[in-house]
Amino acid sequence: MTATAPAGLIYLGDRFAAIDKPAGLSLRTPKADPHIAARRLVDALRASDRSLLEGRDPRLAHRLDESTSGLVLVALDEDMHLELLRKISDPAVEKRYLALVWGHPRPASGTYDAPLGPDRADRRRMKVDPEGRPARSEYRVLGKAQHAALVELRPRTGRTHQLRVHLAAAGHPVVGDDLYGGPRERGVHDVKLRAALSPGRSLLHAWRLSVPGLEPGLFEAPPPADLRRAVEALGLPLAFPGDT
Repeated sequence: MTATAPAGLIYLGDRFAAIDKPAGLSLRTPKADPHIAARRLVDALRASDRSLLEGRDPRLAHRLDESTSGLVLVALDEDMHLELLRKISDPAVEKRYLALVWGHPRPASGTYDAPLGPDRADRRRMKVDPEGRPARSEYRVLGKAQHAALVELRPRTGRTHQLRVHLAAAGHPVVGDDLYGGPRERGVHDVKLRAALSPGRSLLHAWRLSVPGLEPGLFEAPPPADLRRAVEALGLPLAFPGDT
């Protein structure tokens, strides 16, 4: 998978930045070069934004899956990196995601709290495991269409692939998630709708991040074009959290 859009500069301060990561950009970090992913993210910015960070020392405070788009905080010096790592690990930090999922979660709001562990049959995957680590994801349905629903999610723990695994285990995998999603297009026969619901990545977007003790402490990234296209094709109202 390769990024289909440039990264977006949401906020730039003296010591850190908030960047909207495009889907398809990997933030994997080899031990030999622990900050290469941060440089890769900065390099994905538009030239005019990238120039604002020239000569800085970017370091990731947290990561997103390759197929997930949305907010990532990047420290611009070593001391700020340590500070952001402490702040982002605070339980008071609130992360909110948007996802288009197959089917209609019931009830319309609730919590998934199945423990998660590695899938030993497939090292790429995680799975629900009674012996795994505790995991908790809150959700609420924002809109429903014939085949899918738009859902807002709040992870209360930070396990690998947590939201994707919890949704799939509940029978509502993220649209476009080939790793956890099972059969594609689930009974969708309309050609245009099938195209919109085959985005080439999981339609999961980290749209809002609140970090107490950080100034500013609230960041929002608008939903990307592929998520908006899918929602529009389903006939759902194009009103996302954070839209004005």
